[in-house]
Amino acid sequence: MNQESNMSANSKTDQSASALAQVPIENAKRWPDLNYFNKIIYGASSLAKGMKITFGYLINTKTVVTQQYPENRETLILADRVRANLIMKHNENGYHDCTSCHICEGVCPNASIHVVDRSEPTVSKKELGYFVWRLDSCTFCNLCVMACPFSCLEMTGQFESSTYDQSLLVYNLNQYSGATQNNLAKLADDQARTSAIKAISPYEGPVALEGYHLAGIPKEFLPQKSDAKTSQAREGVNP
Repeated sequence: MNQESNMSANSKTDQSASALAQVPIENAKRWPDLNYFNKIIYGASSLAKGMKITFGYLINTKTVVTQQYPENRETLILADRVRANLIMKHNENGYHDCTSCHICEGVCPNASIHVVDRSEPTVSKKELGYFVWRLDSCTFCNLCVMACPFSCLEMTGQFESSTYDQSLLVYNLNQYSGATQNNLAKLADDQARTSAIKAISPYEGPVALEGYHLAGIPKEFLPQKSDAKTSQAREGVNP
């Protein structure tokens, strides 16, 4: 029984191969039928067709779609769908909506987000301490933005982020450690709100510039936590 089924399968395979062999391939006859000079003429005509398009763009510059970066940096227009930089939204008073729920950290496919709860919350039971983002490993998949239940994250088109130090690509997105703007609004006045939060710099907390080991960054290239140079870089460098 098995031999008969194998023979039947082989027969069908041979029939399919013969059917494919009978399919005419017109393009295969193009070059063998041309002699040496005809090939030169054919190549020159193909080159002329391409140069026609090139010179057409040169004469009519309005039809050019390529943007001359960085010469047009001031007038550069990017599509709304461009994803190049992750930010945390803050309102006009500098407050955010992050509740430190860790959902974005959980959906990140390559651990580019590290959310740290505030050790001593002042207003609510759970407050954001540090929202560390790794630009050096982020794939800009936008999953964190879509998963955030409070829409406090956003992908922007700010793509200029080159640096000579990889540790500068790991920093905090939140401007302060503390409660959300809704919880802070319950306090009596601005003085009470200011005392309930702690302002932080981008390179403060569990980031590479503070000497914390992160995957992909060798320990020998990380500064020590007590290094004075680290403090100066943290205060003077902004992502």
